[in-house]
Order: sequence, then C-alpha cells, then structure tokens
Amino acid sequence: VTGQPAKSKRPKEPGENRIFNKKIKPKTPKTKERESADSSLKSQSILTQVMDKGRFQKLAATLSLSAGQSIELRCKGSNVTWNYPSYLDTFKDSRLSIKQLDRYGQLILANSTAADTGEYSCWLQLCNGNKCRKDESKAGSTYIFFTDKEELFVPTPSYFEIVYLNPDKPAVIPCRVTTPSAKVTLHREFPAEEIETDGTDIIYDPKKGFVYQHPTSDHKGIVYCKAESQGAPQISIKYHLLYVEVPQGPPSTTIAASSSRAELSDSVHVICTVLGEPHVEVDFRWQYPGQESERPVIIQNFWRLINRGTGHTTRISKSVLLVEDFEAKDAGNYICIAQNLQGETTVATKVELN
Repeated sequence: VTGQPAKSKRPKEPGENRIFNKKIKPKTPKTKERESADSSLKSQSILTQVMDKGRFQKLAATLSLSAGQSIELRCKGSNVTWNYPSYLDTFKDSRLSIKQLDRYGQLILANSTAADTGEYSCWLQLCNGNKCRKDESKAGSTYIFFTDKEELFVPTPSYFEIVYLNPDKPAVIPCRVTTPSAKVTLHREFPAEEIETDGTDIIYDPKKGFVYQHPTSDHKGIVYCKAESQGAPQISIKYHLLYVEVPQGPPSTTIAASSSRAELSDSVHVICTVLGEPHVEVDFRWQYPGQESERPVIIQNFWRLINRGTGHTTRISKSVLLVEDFEAKDAGNYICIAQNLQGETTVATKVELN
C-alpha cells in the first residue's frame, strides 16, 4: 500500500476534499521566557559549586574551567532535576554521576573534556501525586566552558551537519567554542569567501554559534567556522545550509481514497498527506464510518525527506487507513486530522457503496 501513489489528480466529486484550518496553542511551554523576564528569580539560584576544603561558591551565568578538571555541583532541595549536555546521556558516560541526597542533589563530572562544554542547570520539582511541575522560583543555571587549546570548537560526533534555513525563524550554525575569548569567523566553501557578520542580521554567540536572524535562500550552501586563540587557527566541521520552502503553520494536508465508490468485499485505502518543514513532526488522527462499531482497520504512518531542487528540502508525512472486505457500514465520510505544534488541519473525502 505504501508504495502506491495517491490518486489525487482524478476529478473531484462535489463535497470532496473539504479542508478546515484551525489554530491551536503550541504545546511548547514558555518557561525560558518567564525565567528571563523575572531576574529576581535568577538571583535566588539554588546551584552552587563545591570548592576545595568544603567551601561553596554560587555560580555566575558562565564559568571557565580547563579541560581535565573535575567539577561538583550541588542543588538545594529534596527533589532536584538536572539538565546537562545531552550527549552525556547518549553515551551513558561513566564520568558523570548524579545523586539525590536528603537536602540537595549532587552532580559530579570527572576528567572533563572540551565536549562537555554547555549549559548545566537544576530545578526543584513540585509533585502532587504522580504529577510534577517545575518550581520556577527555585532553579539555577550556568554555562561551563571547558577550555582546551587543542580543541577550540566543541567536538561533535559527525564531520558534516545539515542546518535548515526557515524564513520564519532564526537559524543557528552551531560551531560553539570552548574558549569564550576565541575570535571566530564564518566562511563559505564555494565561492571561497568570509561571510561578514554585521551583528544585526548575522551574529555570533559563543554559547550557540552563528545565528542568521532572517534566513533567505541566498544563504544556502556549505559553510564552516574558523577560530583563533593564541596559536594556529582551527577549522570546524562543515555545515550544509538547506533552505526550507514550506512556511510555518498548520499542516498543509490533502486526502485521497483509492476509489470514491467501492464494491462489497473490496479493499479500500485512504491516504492523508502532509508537506511540511523537514524537522517538524506531524500527528494523525482518523474518524471513519465504522469507528463506533469498532470496525477493524489498518493504519500506517510514515515520513521521508525529499529534495525539491538545489538546497530545498521538504518532509512528506503520510497516514494510510486501509479497510479490508468493504461492507455497507464502511460507506461514508473519512476524516483525517493532521496536527503539528502550529495547529491542526482537517480534511475529508467520501467513499460510497456501489
């Protein structure tokens, strides 16, 4: 079924392919905005660094340590949650130890490396039964640079990364440095040239990398970063910038049935298709005539990326509903609801019994 193209070019019958767009609120919680808006909460940080001889030091927004050093952080509270560079989880790194003691949470990172550079934060969880939420007033965060003159750029597991340029939001070329004072420049591979960073449209943030505030199709291509700090310059991995031509918003959705009229015992499949941004996931829900009588159907969801011309990439997401041994109760409207973080779109098509 999945290999068959949707027959979307046949003449449409009256009332078919009805489309309704509905805006819904994104699921993404805006915790960071609330945190930055209330600076007084930041000053009441519960995060400290354990120093020599049992001394404690409250942490500033950034901290620089030499790679190879170990660090112990403590967070006051009896139910502490930690956040740290995600790759430490990916590889289940034995150098990282996290414990919850009676009065504080403890994070120890031994034998640090340049790759450990990143944000380390903690917060208290307020729990009521099985439901827990973040206590905004009791949190702490610091960005730690583990400096290494041999590794000016934070190492990555790959030698090549894809960055999607969306006209509706900033794009980040994530060539972060381990030494905040390093001088970093951005370069295009072809034609070979340095890309000017004017501090307005393109800015550099050592915690993030180069940020394109308003990406356009002119920015696509292959780029790399160069860093200098008291020695020979170092080159980052390469980044392939691909321009996304599908705008943000509720899913752009179409629906088509293998046939608008079916015979008894036929197999009928209905395909719901979404064209969207490469990194945006789509959830599908179905409503169909035999649903209330618990008519068994087969539903398959899948997606793939397609190249739509030089530097243009689109994600195609599909949900296929299959009805085997078509019966009279299967005749009627088949409704597909496609949803992403920007909203949802409902489309419908009708299948009648011959």
